[in-house]
Parts: sequence; C-alpha cells; structure tokens
Amino acid sequence: MAGSDGQTIGNCPFCQRLFMVLWLKGVTFNVTTVDLKKRPESLKHIAPGALPPFLLFQGDVRTDTNKIEEFLEETLAPPKYPKLAAKNPESNTAGLDVFAKFSAYIKNPNPCLNQTLEKGLLKALQILDNYLNTPLPEEIDENSAEDETVSHRKFLDGDELTLSDCNLLPKLHIVQVVCEKYRGFKIPEEFSGIQRYLTNAYKREEFVSTCPAKAEIELAYAQVARPLN
Repeated sequence: MAGSDGQTIGNCPFCQRLFMVLWLKGVTFNVTTVDLKKRPESLKHIAPGALPPFLLFQGDVRTDTNKIEEFLEETLAPPKYPKLAAKNPESNTAGLDVFAKFSAYIKNPNPCLNQTLEKGLLKALQILDNYLNTPLPEEIDENSAEDETVSHRKFLDGDELTLSDCNLLPKLHIVQVVCEKYRGFKIPEEFSGIQRYLTNAYKREEFVSTCPAKAEIELAYAQVARPLN
C-alpha cells in the first residue's frame, strides 16, 4: 500500500508482516506500492473490494493475511527455505492484546477515560514484557546449579526472528510512534524485556527496511488519533 505521495511504502502492518516473511525466507521479490486513491483496474478484477495485501497464485486469490502467511510457510519450506514458525505456541499469542488496547486508547476523545485506557495499554504491555523476560524452556539448563530467572533472548521465540515477530513488531512499532506523537506516551523504560526486544529488532534489516517512514505512520493516524477535548 502506497504512502501519502502515492509511491513510497505506506502504513500497513499486514503488508510489512508479509514483507518480513519473504525477506526471512530469502526470497527475491519486488515491492510495487498501490495508491488506493488511484487503484489500478487490474487489481479491482483480481480481488474486488479487498484491500492489500492479497496473494494471487495460479489463479487462486488469498486476501486473509493469516492464510497468506500459512501458504508461504507451507510452500516456501525446507530444505530450500527456512522454517519460520515459532517453537513455543505461547510466542504466537504474546502481545496479542497490545494493539487492541492501543486502538481503544488512541481513538478515545474523552479526557475522563484517558487514564483508564492508558492503564489498560500498560497492562497489556506488562504481560508482553513478562513473557519476554521469562526464560523459554530451552534457556533453562536442568544441570545447572543456578536457576535462570531472566531471559536474555533477542526475540519472542529465541534469538532469531519468527512468524510471531513478523506479526507483532510492525504493530508494536506503530504503538510506539503514534502514542508518543498524539499522547506524549512512551513505552516505559522499566519494561526491560520490550526495550531489549525493540533494540534488537531495530538492528535487523528485515524489520527496519520494511518499516514505513515515521511520518507516514503519524499521517495515517492523524484522523484516527482523537484529540482529548
């Protein structure tokens, strides 16, 4: 999906999610942005009424992001392509409530509800932080005399990016950018797990190079982020 100039990458966490999957798979691909204000006729026929992203393969069209991701994971499989599914099922649901709580918080125009909604967002972030700081089973050495109490892993499911990160990171990046711009809210520094997670993510080309410009995210939420009246 194109940005405000009709050409650059626009704000779409679902598109970014799939870009990351393809990049991590090692697939060579071209990005052609679509200006939704001047949508090509060809796309109208491929997926009538659907918004990007969608996948066309051998005449079969998939418009659901989850289904597209499943297809890519099954089709671009080992030994030629790496498996990206998380080993731990909990990694797939970590941070699940963050974006919903963020949406409620940022769309609220009532100052009386702001503190309550902010607490809701903080609670969701705290749950994510707890998961990131809790050692995964493979981090625990049963033969060690000392218990591993805090995880030092880089990402949700270990030290490598997985499908769970492709889903969460684009949304978490939006939360960080939009909350600071329109509410003066930053993810607290004491959430050490999230801070470690984001620091490591911003070092990865697969994430940084697929991110829309900060200004595009802010512009996309200019009408969504309701001012507190």
